[in-house]
Amino acid sequence: MTPYGSFTFFFILVVLLAPTVILGLLGKRFHTYNMFVSIIALGIIFASSLNQAIALIIFTFWQVVLIKAYIAYRKKSNRNTIFYTAVILSILPLVVSKLLPYFSDVNLIGFLGISYLTFKGTQLIMETRDGLIKKDLPLSRLLYFILFFPTISSGPIDRYRRFNKDLEVGISGEQYKLLLYEGINKIFRGFLYKYIIGYSINHFFITNLRFIAHSHFQHHLYYMYAYSLYLFFDFAGYSAFAIGVSYMMGIKSPENFNKPFLSRNMKDFWNRWHMSLSFWFRDYVYMRFVFWMTKKKWIKNRNLLSNLGYLLLFLLMGVWHGLEVQYIIYGIYHALLMMAYNSFERFNKKHKWWPQNKLTHIVAIIITFHVVCFGFYIFSGQLFHKGV
Repeated sequence: MTPYGSFTFFFILVVLLAPTVILGLLGKRFHTYNMFVSIIALGIIFASSLNQAIALIIFTFWQVVLIKAYIAYRKKSNRNTIFYTAVILSILPLVVSKLLPYFSDVNLIGFLGISYLTFKGTQLIMETRDGLIKKDLPLSRLLYFILFFPTISSGPIDRYRRFNKDLEVGISGEQYKLLLYEGINKIFRGFLYKYIIGYSINHFFITNLRFIAHSHFQHHLYYMYAYSLYLFFDFAGYSAFAIGVSYMMGIKSPENFNKPFLSRNMKDFWNRWHMSLSFWFRDYVYMRFVFWMTKKKWIKNRNLLSNLGYLLLFLLMGVWHGLEVQYIIYGIYHALLMMAYNSFERFNKKHKWWPQNKLTHIVAIIITFHVVCFGFYIFSGQLFHKGV
């Protein structure tokens, strides 16, 4: 069963989370019960695919053993080779599951949410290396963090220390009432975004473009803007569901979107769009690459180093979506945009060519919106489909 994909799923959630709500309103602790709820929910989600269920179990065992082993090792030593090996082994199932469909019709490794679970596991190894996680993690909490069902399929990607803090902080009945209100509000926003606005854009406009557009150019232009809006409302709606259910369970999962179409530039956009993913790639790919290159003194030019970091980051982000040409070009496109804005920012800082006022703010939003929409048009693959 697809998470948040049917009203049946929401009905099951209401039944499963009723005790959580009652305990929360009474000021009682409910995390132990919620761990049980996660197991039941995962069983329901993966009930239709035994192969995926088995892959999830094996993957979880693999990640837990790696994390536990590396934490134990890190207390005694800190060799680079062991760290790199642990990271590679952590992401290996994801890499294999992404590549396997190009060579075989059967993918026994992949399962719903493998990317986001991998990000969590790899993050724990990296934070252990950095000294942010110094003690062994209780197995129950580690499993709960990795397998937290509201965000399993498409995020948001949480950080263990933030997640664990929510588990340790006691919540009074009044505090939970506010959390419950916010959670329900986010769930209703999810219905508005995904099942009303997103559905309407796709069903009434995109699917009828052949009757609406009067030329080949119009078809592509209308599709570009419609698809961009649909992508936002559909994904933001899903994220609202995941975050809302998390709130009901006492976990404040991070926000994923913050009015991205009001961004003033590309840096601002990536601080607003799919934030948990973009921040993950920023912290664990871009920042580490820049730090490593600076430490080794292999590239001394800061601007060149920053641009190479953007190229690596967005290429990886594009390839993560798939090896199809549209995803690779989408990654390169955004890397070039970030490089261009990097150069513009340095030039403007020196020459004050672009003034800061309300008019330029509005113009910047309009320009960024169109540039972003073209990126989503590339991402959609329509640009490479003949005869559309």
